Amino acid sequence: MADQPENTPSPAENGDAAEAAGADLAPQMGIELQYVKDLSFENLQGPNTPDAVQQNPDVRIEINTNARPLDAGRYEVTLFIRAEAKTKDAPIFIAELTYAGVFVLANVPDDALSAVLLIEGPRLLFPFARNIIADATREGGVPPLLINPVDFVQLFQDRQAEAAGNGAADA
Repeated sequence: MADQPENTPSPAENGDAAEAAGADLAPQMGIELQYVKDLSFENLQGPNTPDAVQQNPDVRIEINTNARPLDAGRYEVTLFIRAEAKTKDAPIFIAELTYAGVFVLANVPDDALSAVLLIEGPRLLFPFARNIIADATREGGVPPLLINPVDFVQLFQDRQAEAAGNGAADA
């Protein structure tokens, strides 16, 4: 093995350093923490739940997202899920979940920040929130509610269009 001065990188290390420098500039996103902020389940039929569920209830699901800065490079992304099942006669259950994560971002351009937070953040949180809703409904005495995958890109675009429409209406 040839002796090299301690401060002189080998040619292979020079290539790795250039790649590492480029990687340091690439946008990065990591999850520091995820948690349930609020969870509520109401079984509105009590002992009549099995009969009500047999009536093929209408289930409505609302999903919303939000993000807020915490400190340098850290953001809280919140995923809100509200599910309500009812028959033509009466409501069966209401489930509400506020699930959040703390994300650490680096090298994300300002013009892409809201898209990254409101698309990628909820996309990463959704499988966990979906599981919590399924468990809560099952433990609440009804079949588990398995929410279909969500297109967070479309949700973000709809939200932007709505905000643009409200801005145009105000003008």
